Amino acid sequence: MNLHKSPYFRLTLFYVLIVMTISILFSVVIYNISSNELDSGLGHQIRALQNMNQVIIIPRPTQEIEQIRLDQLEQSQNSLRLDLIYLNLVILVLSSGLSYFLAKKTMRPIEETLKAQNCFTADASHELRTPLTAMKTEVEVALRDKNINLNEAKSLLKSNLEEIAKLESLSNALLKIARSQETVKTNFEPISLPEIVTEAYEKIEILARKKSIIFENHFNDLAVQGDHQSLKELFVILLDNAIKYSEVKSKVIITIAKDKKQAIITIKDHGIGIKASDLPYIFNRFYRVDSSRSKQQVEGYGLGLSIARNIAEMQDGVITVKSQPGRGSEFKLIFPLYQS
Repeated sequence: MNLHKSPYFRLTLFYVLIVMTISILFSVVIYNISSNELDSGLGHQIRALQNMNQVIIIPRPTQEIEQIRLDQLEQSQNSLRLDLIYLNLVILVLSSGLSYFLAKKTMRPIEETLKAQNCFTADASHELRTPLTAMKTEVEVALRDKNINLNEAKSLLKSNLEEIAKLESLSNALLKIARSQETVKTNFEPISLPEIVTEAYEKIEILARKKSIIFENHFNDLAVQGDHQSLKELFVILLDNAIKYSEVKSKVIITIAKDKKQAIITIKDHGIGIKASDLPYIFNRFYRVDSSRSKQQVEGYGLGLSIARNIAEMQDGVITVKSQPGRGSEFKLIFPLYQS
């Protein structure tokens, strides 16, 4: 990397220029004030000697004493000037090191954000390109076939509709991420946790019935401060995940409990679990562990848990997970209790 083009270098230089400008200005002021004080002090001494000269005989003439005063003043000014120069050099060295440290600290979150944004853009582009490429290929092959019949054309349109549905699902997921990051705390309101979890369950109830999954609830009547729609989306994601990765006729346990001034919600399934090597990454965008978690084909783009984490964090919550392959997963949410 070219040093002069480095954002660290430019920001460090900017900080150093500010510090040195202030230091030099103060040095000039201190030099002028000190010089005036020295000149004034030596002037008082000369006037006192001149008054004494009227009473006693001084072996040196007044002109010689004046020259001595001027020499002392010049010597003191030179000494003061050197001291200020050394002081500014020390400030330059110290400010350069401190400025570089502050520049790195300032730029780090910006660089991490840009890196995450570039990674997200690349991943989203890849996911969008896949269904578009499939549609384009199918259409091009069909156009080359001069003997295509009605059934084949219908099959092609059906396949294209499936790819369009995938694009629609992805675009909806991306919009949810954007909304979860734009949640405004002024829209927060007291929300009953049992009620919001029940609403979320009603949205995915049909999926649970298809797999004959039983939900066991242990609810305390607790409330949190948050955005109603976002919190419901959060629980829909977690309950939907629990169903997707659970075996047929298994059980999902939902618990709402109180711990001091916090509400703790746990969603525990008895499904196939997650490998330890995957756990640190499951909240990353577009990260999928389907192949390692199950022989089932699970639809999705790996955005659900990323959205869930964004929603939890925007509402002062924390989401964690514990899991073992073959023994299920337990997602835990911690929110501050609503204080009425």
